[in-house]
Amino acid sequence: MVQPDGVVISNGIVLPEWIDINGHMNVAYYLLAFDLGIDNFWARLGITDEYIETSKCSTFAVENHVTYQLELKQDDPFLITTQILAYDGKRIHLFQRMYHDEEKFLAATVEWMALHIDLTSRRVAPFPTAVMNALHEFADEQGVLPKPEQAGQQMKVSKPIFVGVEQ
Repeated sequence: MVQPDGVVISNGIVLPEWIDINGHMNVAYYLLAFDLGIDNFWARLGITDEYIETSKCSTFAVENHVTYQLELKQDDPFLITTQILAYDGKRIHLFQRMYHDEEKFLAATVEWMALHIDLTSRRVAPFPTAVMNALHEFADEQGVLPKPEQAGQQMKVSKPIFVGVEQ
């Protein structure tokens, strides 16, 4: 059992339709659950449906990396935490963890890079002052946390018998 790192941003239950032929939560639904958690995070910053409609700005995920640690099964309760790794005036690097909400084991992680986008021009745009202030407040709430072990990792086979790309 581990103590959850990050700020709790959402929770849920593994639904029957999320279970695959292997009897555990399918990979696609981990990302869905994390994405719903990101929606909650954006709402905490003021990036809501109303904000998107009135400002004509939103956020786009431009990269993510999911790791699967331990299985979740049907009806398992989970919680998702969010940790800001870094941000500037236009982009944010986030890390989320999914924990079994009763047994408190780490089930999965996802690392995100997201951009603030002007939907009219479809280009990166600065966050408005209110969102920057909310980012500062969230960062203060989370405090200084260690870098997650899974952040920034590269996929590799440690002792390959075949390498199909130039090294």
